[in-house]
Amino acid sequence: MSLRLGDTAPNFKAVTTIGEIDFYDYTENSWVVLFSHPADYTPVCTTELGRTAQLNAEFEKRNTKVLAVSVDPIDSHHGWIKDINETQNTNVEFPIIADADRKVAELYDMIHPNASATATVRSVFIIGPDRKIKLTLTYPASTGRNFLEILRVIDSLQLTADYSVATPADWEHGQDVIVVPAIPTEEIPAKFPKGHKVIKPYLRTTPQPNI
Repeated sequence: MSLRLGDTAPNFKAVTTIGEIDFYDYTENSWVVLFSHPADYTPVCTTELGRTAQLNAEFEKRNTKVLAVSVDPIDSHHGWIKDINETQNTNVEFPIIADADRKVAELYDMIHPNASATATVRSVFIIGPDRKIKLTLTYPASTGRNFLEILRVIDSLQLTADYSVATPADWEHGQDVIVVPAIPTEEIPAKFPKGHKVIKPYLRTTPQPNI
């Protein structure tokens, strides 16, 4: 059964490129990006892991830990990291899980038999500090992920977790946000003192409240 938004992310123990970890212990009080790869030494995955490593400071700034999953063994992962660092001009420091028994892939429904009976699809899970799944994305093996979009979503999730707002289409950090419908218009000034606009009775905007 596939995991859905709001479900509790399952815990697991795994061998990784930084040693053995307990998922809950390693990610305690952090946001998490858990993402899977069809196999080691594959071209699209090489660029994805390199890009993730290049954005390490951005993930750290957002209190977010990144973990990759591949069904190949740990020795293969270590060799692949050398290639990633060389070709992408970076340094992979986040853990890559060696999921040879497909335990994590099955827990998180990362194998889609109609796409491949053995290889994981490009799954992405964003998980909150409360262990709840906040976002899921699934890409085909041929399409590399947009990690700036993943950062954008984390910004939105962290903002909307603390304030009664939602983010509009194509929103980026620093732009106006939408006041949720549950807040009456007459209560907006007290909650959002930076000001607001009433575009329609159901569409009210305010400057981003946490900057």
